[in-house]
Amino acid sequence: MKFLLVFDFDHTIVDENSDTWIVKCAPEKKLPFGLRNSYQPGHWTEYMGRVFLYLGDNGVKEDEMKRTMTTIPFTAGMVDLLGFIGENKELFDCIIVSDSNTVFIDWILKAADFHKVFDEVFTNPAAFSSSGYLTIQNFHAHHCAKCPKNLCKRKVLKEFIDKQSERGVNYTQIVYIGDGGNDLCPVMFLNKDDIAMPRQGYTLEKKISQLARDLSPVECSVLVWSSATDIMSYLKLLLKE
Repeated sequence: MKFLLVFDFDHTIVDENSDTWIVKCAPEKKLPFGLRNSYQPGHWTEYMGRVFLYLGDNGVKEDEMKRTMTTIPFTAGMVDLLGFIGENKELFDCIIVSDSNTVFIDWILKAADFHKVFDEVFTNPAAFSSSGYLTIQNFHAHHCAKCPKNLCKRKVLKEFIDKQSERGVNYTQIVYIGDGGNDLCPVMFLNKDDIAMPRQGYTLEKKISQLARDLSPVECSVLVWSSATDIMSYLKLLLKE
């Protein structure tokens, strides 16, 4: 009996958007109007590339970025939840699928000593160039019309499950914990034995509710959470069964 926990990162593990949090490093803690307005739907990664270029041009160094990122708050109850999962790792495999980037997630998890809780992190690759600029790339290419061009979370989840299955690891249940519109595609992949846990009041919950109203509900069970304590209560219930 093993469970797979799939976490989004922004507004799920941390209570903010890590990509917008970095703007605290910018001069006067804001971006120029032209840069702010250069985002095009579905092309967030390219937009963040321009933000990092701007920060680099303004002399923002790696250590300042790291100091800023490690002050991002965790969502209510999340520290306890990740501690609980860490204590029960023999029962839970745990992955992150996020539209953030490897550098930010790595800094934040390591600073709080949670990196060992997660078996894998799937997110946009980022690195510092020889000139000290943070650079970012798209996670992968895909053909899903529903998802931003850099990341289809359903594809990531399916490939992970297939790879685990080849290794002889099959899951009793997948628990998907997220908040955003790009979390709907992987939730549609889940089957009746699985559970989606959308964050209360956020886009994912609204989209799942809309599907139910349109009489095409998701196949999996749905349990809404407002604090990570709700998630922990559910996982404790799983372990009792």
